[in-house]
Amino acid sequence: VQLQASGGGLVQAGGSLRLSCTASKNIFGAIVLAWYRQAPGKDREFIASMTRDGNINYADSVKGRFTISRDNAKNTLYLQMNSLAPEDTAVYYCKIRWGMDYWGQGTLVTVSS
Repeated sequence: VQLQASGGGLVQAGGSLRLSCTASKNIFGAIVLAWYRQAPGKDREFIASMTRDGNINYADSVKGRFTISRDNAKNTLYLQMNSLAPEDTAVYYCKIRWGMDYWGQGTLVTVSS
């Protein structure tokens, strides 16, 4: 199984980006779909998740600004990021769990002040 993350880039503070994570496997039956990020010099941290039964959770740091969603027909997980701030600068990773966890390669988001 491969996950291809894309959509990162350089954006000014206050701007928006949408990240995508396309899987080589049908995501309809995935148990959990999630986004994480890792800022320079910091540990990887949880951002958002969506379970098979529709439960959605966000880290407090992104609640109200980021939205996780999915398109089963495209086998793609999304993360819409609005009101970006410099502290959102990080490599963003997608993770999808079927029986085990699979990680995307990461996509870099840089927010300039």
